[in-house]
Amino acid sequence: MTEMQRRPTLMDVAQAAGVSRALVSIVMRGAPGAAGPTRERVLTVARDLGYRPDSRARLLRSSRTRLLGVTFHGSAPFHAEIVDAVYAQAAERGYEVVLSAVGRSRSEARAIDGLLDFGSEALIVIAPSLGIRELERYAGRVPVVSLLRDDVGAFVDSISSDDRAGVRVAVEHLTGLGHWNIVHVDGGSAVSAARRRDAFRLEMMGRQLEPVIIPGGPGEDDGLRAGDSLQGSLPSAVIAFNDRSALGVMESLRAAGLRVPEDVSVLGFDNSQLAQLRFVQLSSVSSEAPLLAVAAVDRAVDRLEGRGGPVHVVSDPRLIVRRTTAPPAEAWKLGSNSTSFATGPIKFT
Repeated sequence: MTEMQRRPTLMDVAQAAGVSRALVSIVMRGAPGAAGPTRERVLTVARDLGYRPDSRARLLRSSRTRLLGVTFHGSAPFHAEIVDAVYAQAAERGYEVVLSAVGRSRSEARAIDGLLDFGSEALIVIAPSLGIRELERYAGRVPVVSLLRDDVGAFVDSISSDDRAGVRVAVEHLTGLGHWNIVHVDGGSAVSAARRRDAFRLEMMGRQLEPVIIPGGPGEDDGLRAGDSLQGSLPSAVIAFNDRSALGVMESLRAAGLRVPEDVSVLGFDNSQLAQLRFVQLSSVSSEAPLLAVAAVDRAVDRLEGRGGPVHVVSDPRLIVRRTTAPPAEAWKLGSNSTSFATGPIKFT
């Protein structure tokens, strides 16, 4: 290995900065003992040399890894947004993050086992699909925090959003605009799908409206197929399981020559980055996922530091109204002579 290829060491930084190796170590660890100007000089030299601490050596020297293991579903772009918030909060609390993806060829159990083998001190499992008994078995080894799902037993922490409340605000918004012919495209076997499906049924029946639910799923193709199935009996509004499904519904309607929201209003869930795109502007129920991710990290760290046992935190979602929901076409035609539909102006974000 040539000098150009060799990884810079603590001694290289010490020699370039004109200080001892021990002092460089103090600065790199963020420990007290180095004067301000000296600390800045060492950090500048380390940056110029391209020095990075060897995390493997640190792990070998320490009895703690300070690693938080996180599982996520590789097919869910929304999870990537959550992971960004996890990374930021973990750094604030002095921890590193190790990721392990769940996919078609990689089970959730295998993803978790890999994190534990790597030395993760606690686990944050995003939208876990494992049963309660399996999750509790892992919780017997390290603290486990379930993110986005709350029915995980008494020994696993959970941080989630209130799906029933989310569906309620969605139905309230649409009925307030004058919609009564509302369809829910469900999420199939996805986490939260059953709760949102049941909540939609209850909310519609509570308003003496027929709860029409059609099969769907969490992806764009699922929404596309669901949208195609609506063509024979078109509703005035659709509440999709999530934003990706909603985008599929919208594409199906567009392909059929229909307009959103003039012909059909569409509302999603998650308030993901997809919903916020300038050319999409999808109305969506926000679970405040970045805030949930921060709470999950804090909960994992608190458990590691001995502050309390398992807790279950459920937050209230909020509706973000954009450009895909509006009064039904009948309301515009009937105008002020109708008392059945909302006819006032709509403010979009």
